[in-house]
Amino acid sequence: MTDLFSPLPLGSITAANRILMAPLTRCRAEGDHVPTALMAEYYAQRASAGLIIAEATMILPGNSAFWHEPGIYSDEQIEGWRRVTDAVHQASGKIALQIWHGGRACHPDLNAGAIPVAPSALAIRHEEVHTPNGKQAYTLPRALLDDEIPAIVEGFAQAARNAITAGFDMVEIHGANGYLLDQFLRDGSNLRAGPYGGSVENRARLLLETVAAVCEAVGADKVGLRLSPLNSFNDMQDSDPIHLLGWLATRLNDYRLAFLHLMRSDFYGRQTGDVVSVARQNFRGPLIANMGYTPEEAKNAVASGQVDAVAFGTAFLANPDLPARIHQQHELNEPDPTTFYTTGAKGYTDYPAIGSV
Repeated sequence: MTDLFSPLPLGSITAANRILMAPLTRCRAEGDHVPTALMAEYYAQRASAGLIIAEATMILPGNSAFWHEPGIYSDEQIEGWRRVTDAVHQASGKIALQIWHGGRACHPDLNAGAIPVAPSALAIRHEEVHTPNGKQAYTLPRALLDDEIPAIVEGFAQAARNAITAGFDMVEIHGANGYLLDQFLRDGSNLRAGPYGGSVENRARLLLETVAAVCEAVGADKVGLRLSPLNSFNDMQDSDPIHLLGWLATRLNDYRLAFLHLMRSDFYGRQTGDVVSVARQNFRGPLIANMGYTPEEAKNAVASGQVDAVAFGTAFLANPDLPARIHQQHELNEPDPTTFYTTGAKGYTDYPAIGSV
């Protein structure tokens, strides 16, 4: 019987187990969004994951949404990430990079005054962003022109090439959580007309063009995709998320992706539905699920064939040896939310492994 500790083929790699590390923004990059030695230590500590999916990483300059997040567009960033991937590989781990454009979640205070871009001129409501000037309301973005879109698609493709140069085993395209690709997908944030708005097919056009370009750049067996059809984070909604996911999951079969990474619920509980079954029914490749799984639920989901693997977020943040803890049914460390987005080692590399205290 398949269990959490069975190997899993994912495109060009085989994950040693089915306990994956979900991407977690931690804001520990320095200078011009350059990964640090501390980040290398953090990821190497978690190399027992079947696959680490590293945090959301800027594909292009001038699109910061988190202040101290990393990038993958400069030589210095590539070298910084090379230290990370070397450390993970030396610890016998596998690691993917999540490539990302923040869209309207970016802020002028983080980008030398530049106005953020989006499918439509709609600001994120009811949430705030951390900036050098304190918490700020999100600003009104400008709608991208159709002829600006190819440069963004190429930005994703070049970011994928840079990630492979930096030693990553694969990349994950960030199509979730209210960032640019997700903003185009969902009808609550995409009100545009023309080839990139209106129908599901048109709203998905940017995502699918990006998937095609990234697959062409590095090979489909090195490409995964993350989606969050229900998540209302960043003021997101869709009038029919189940239909959107079913259509998209079927269409994604054309690309032979290494995996589909599905966030199964909504941070705020505003939208509900069984998206995992829809994805399983329509997507023929490996399916990774995420959000709120206990070890026992993950075990049952994999054993039943509902999903092929489960990605853990904050559990991996606080437990660098999470697979060993699950295998031994050992108590888990509790994460400290006050250090999620701070700087330094506290709450980052100082969570103890089994037997270290």
